[in-house]
Amino acid sequence: MGVPNTIVWVDIPVTDLDRAVRFYSAVLGQTVTKENFGGSEFALLPHAEDNVCGCLVCSDDNRPSGSGPLIYLNVEGRLDAAIAAVSVHGGRVLQGKHSIGPYGFRAIIQDSEGNRLALHSKLP
Repeated sequence: MGVPNTIVWVDIPVTDLDRAVRFYSAVLGQTVTKENFGGSEFALLPHAEDNVCGCLVCSDDNRPSGSGPLIYLNVEGRLDAAIAAVSVHGGRVLQGKHSIGPYGFRAIIQDSEGNRLALHSKLP
């Protein structure tokens, strides 16, 4: 039996949920959906079945940050398109596409909210 995923969920803090939904939908190339659960509004990131996932959330106790843990977002096979969407949708490319050896390629970006993230693809 394999080891389960170490990471099970990620809350990405945002200050403007609608702007963040537009940014992440464009960069990920998939629809990010706004939802409401128990009176709290958030936006669910795309995922399949029970795979690890996360959401965008506005919260007084969690603020966007340019430091701290580096979350890698899967943009498999479309890294160049994802990088191109960053600036157009209010983000910044901090480090362009580069190899991370046998693990593929990544780019380090700042999202529309000020979070530092990595975009990852096994394919160039």
